Amino acid sequence: MPERIDLETLYIQTEGPVGTMTFNRPDIRNAFNAQMIQDIIEGVGIINEMDDVRVVIVTGAGTAFSAGADLNWMKSMKDYSFEENIKDAEALADCMHAIYTCRKPTIARVNGPAIGGGNGLVCACDIAIAADEAIFSLSEVKIGLVPATIGPYVVNRVGPANARYLMLSGRRINGVEAAEFGLVNWSVPRNDLNDEVDLMVERLLSSGPDAMWMAKELIRHVPSMSHEEARTYTAKMIAELRTSEEGQEGISAFLEKRNPKWVEDSEPRA
Repeated sequence: MPERIDLETLYIQTEGPVGTMTFNRPDIRNAFNAQMIQDIIEGVGIINEMDDVRVVIVTGAGTAFSAGADLNWMKSMKDYSFEENIKDAEALADCMHAIYTCRKPTIARVNGPAIGGGNGLVCACDIAIAADEAIFSLSEVKIGLVPATIGPYVVNRVGPANARYLMLSGRRINGVEAAEFGLVNWSVPRNDLNDEVDLMVERLLSSGPDAMWMAKELIRHVPSMSHEEARTYTAKMIAELRTSEEGQEGISAFLEKRNPKWVEDSEPRA
């Protein structure tokens, strides 16, 4: 039976090995405020402790993924001191880092608009699949700001050249164009979005859980290493995985031409 955990601004639902974190402020298109930022951090922490959950879907209730910052929150920020702004921005940075470093692979199911900071939530996920009709915009420059705390995740996903265009122009693009820029991995017609996400979930569930976590860590750390540091780090990583219980099972299953246990143990969602 599906299980659900409700926080103030989002809920987490689990079905077998799949967990879904849904931003739950549909009346304001899942715009985020200080409470939602803290709920996301707490929610990722909860999911990290769920041993049975192996894949996480991140999405929004209603017709939007996230319309960026809550207007009432922005009104209050206008009068913040510099020190208060630093604290506020660091909380958002911690939120993005929590998603990016989640121990389980994350799929952003972009069902509708992802505006401003909503793009950061998309880019912090490992994989992003959007509806063709979804709208994206890094529109901060239009009000004299920049997508600062989400910037590292956007640049990491789309590269400096595309980031320059998207951040400087603030232009609105749809899901098809977002895929062309690399903001999402691909887009599909809205009616096909759930099926496409489910197919991606199946692909991830066929991979070793520990191996996927270590692959995420490799991608996160290796680009900043020297050649010598990467040589030592990667050699140690593959040695640890080869001698681990999961690695031994995976190698045995391959040699014996059978599915590894993590595939056999996966329960399809209802």
